[in-house]
Amino acid sequence: MNQSLSSPDAPKAIGPYSPAVRAGQLLFVSGQIPIDPATGQMIDGDISSQTRRVLDSVGALLKAAGLSFANVVRTTVFLADMNDFGAVNQIYGTYFVEPYPARATVQVARLPKDARVEIDVIASYV
Repeated sequence: MNQSLSSPDAPKAIGPYSPAVRAGQLLFVSGQIPIDPATGQMIDGDISSQTRRVLDSVGALLKAAGLSFANVVRTTVFLADMNDFGAVNQIYGTYFVEPYPARATVQVARLPKDARVEIDVIASYV
């Protein structure tokens, strides 16, 4: 049976989906955008600030599931502008350690609430 998870330190879902779902030995964290969980509003700031906010939300959901970034096996990074890749990669690298998770990074036409970055992850309990 699937189990929905959330955290007060991560934004509430802005649609009909769960912030994270445990299915067996896997945790699927929905795409996080730079929303302040306290206000429900997008944060101000550059791409580095937005990336930190996104990864802090991901971390809060991992923690709520009893996991950490070390359990992440796959990520997808969605960027509104591929020119932000270097700055996002620099911040991203401070949250993960080797062996790094597999990753795809894509530029998209638009993200929810006109965010500049969105990241989803898959983590493993084993």
